[in-house]
Formats: sequence, structure tokens, C-alpha cells
Amino acid sequence: MPYLNFKTSTKLSDEQKRDVVDILMENTTTVLGKKAEVTSISIENIDNKDWFINSSSLENRNEQTFYLNIKITEGTNTKNQKALYIKNIFEQLTSIFENISEASYIIIDDIGADSWGFSGKTQEYRYINSINL
Repeated sequence: MPYLNFKTSTKLSDEQKRDVVDILMENTTTVLGKKAEVTSISIENIDNKDWFINSSSLENRNEQTFYLNIKITEGTNTKNQKALYIKNIFEQLTSIFENISEASYIIIDDIGADSWGFSGKTQEYRYINSINL
């Protein structure tokens, strides 16, 4: 049940948005093993004159960048899965973006199961109620 917030300095076409969503969904479901039906993605554009790297706006740097923050339930993925996810996302997004800055970040937030939920139930509640003792 991850939530992904994708921000970019590039004004994306509808086709590019679809490509970003496809890359994010493919890796989120296959590498991290998350359920597609409860994965939510938002895409935001920040004008390149309002995005700065080392005190210089991207408008002046001739670069593009992105920021991906994904929230998942703590303890549901290994370090290797998360490392592969970050690697894949960065590499695959180079097919959409030209001249990507190395200061493009992918952050995976591991949220405690008691602090995270959907449809009115925490992940901890779901876990406890799935145990057959």
C-alpha cells in the first residue's frame, strides 16, 4: 500500500506521465512486491527556475531533476530490494529525462505499521487480524 510522490523540474506530457507511472508501478510491484490495487502515485511539476542545486536554478544549469518519495510499511522490504528499486528507477527514468542531475533523489520512508494505513485500518491492525493462532 505504498504512496509515491514524484516531483520533477520538467513539464511532462501526458505520455511522459504515463511512462513515469509505468516505471514506478512496475518496480513497486515487482521489486518491492507491493499490491498494485492499493498503490497511489502523485506527480507534481516544479518550474526549473524554482528548483535549485548548489544555489543555482535548474533554469541556469541546463539539467533536469526529479525527487521521488515512497512510503512503505517498515520491515516489509530488505536492504537489497530497496537498493535495486532505487537503482532501477534512476536508470529507467533516464529514458524519459535528458541530462538528469546526479542530485536527483529517491527516498524510501519506512513507516511503522501502527502509523500507516488505508481504508481506515492501520497496517498493524491488518497484521494482527490476519494471524490465525
